[in-house]
Amino acid sequence: MIDLIKKAIGIVDNRFFESIALLFTRIALAGIFWRSARTKVEEGSFLTVKDTTFFQFNEAPFNNVPILNGDLGAYVTTYAEHILPILLVFGLFTRFAAAGTLVMTLVIQIFVFPESAVWWQTHILWVAMALILIARGGGLFALDRLGDRVFGKAG
Repeated sequence: MIDLIKKAIGIVDNRFFESIALLFTRIALAGIFWRSARTKVEEGSFLTVKDTTFFQFNEAPFNNVPILNGDLGAYVTTYAEHILPILLVFGLFTRFAAAGTLVMTLVIQIFVFPESAVWWQTHILWVAMALILIARGGGLFALDRLGDRVFGKAG
């Protein structure tokens, strides 16, 4: 039985399997933020921010966010929610993109919905995915690997 367990662990304890898991993690996290981004823009446009998005960022609870409230918050959030998922899907600047989603998640939890149960239901999963990508990078199936080769990083 012990040999069977060791064999099973050996199958999944390698860089290839880890990279598949990282790819799915990148896609899952990207999907969350991409879907949110698309609700903030005019239908049929790529980055034309909706009037309702500006309204939302000028009203409570969004106006509780320091610096990034009002129109600036609407633009920054909308653009970040478009750019960061694209980077994650391609595995380009993976750690940076994951850190961006982590910061956005923490801002939402701390300033927008501080008393909400959303933390344990949803945001903790987003944080976990972002932290995994920050810690491990994009894996073998990421464009970051090209940069590793260019800059001589082993791995």
